[in-house]
Amino acid sequence: MTSFVEMIENITPEIYQNLKLAVEIGKWPDGRKLSQEQKELCLQAMIAWEQENLPEEERTGYMGPQECKSKSFEVPNILFKSSDTLH
Repeated sequence: MTSFVEMIENITPEIYQNLKLAVEIGKWPDGRKLSQEQKELCLQAMIAWEQENLPEEERTGYMGPQECKSKSFEVPNILFKSSDTLH
């Protein structure tokens, strides 16, 4: 039996697309349902393959640069007026 690493090295773009579709729809191309273990293994294989073959922004789970939305506008203080503060 080959190792997981060797298996990942042998995944072609076509095999990757088949794994991705199987995970998305929960079924193999022949219609058989994926077990939970198969889904997990397919996702692990996809993520490992993507790490070596796709740019970061195309990988599963990529969310892009993150910034707190509250930094983009000032949130008004509706609880206290400036004269109502204790200090």
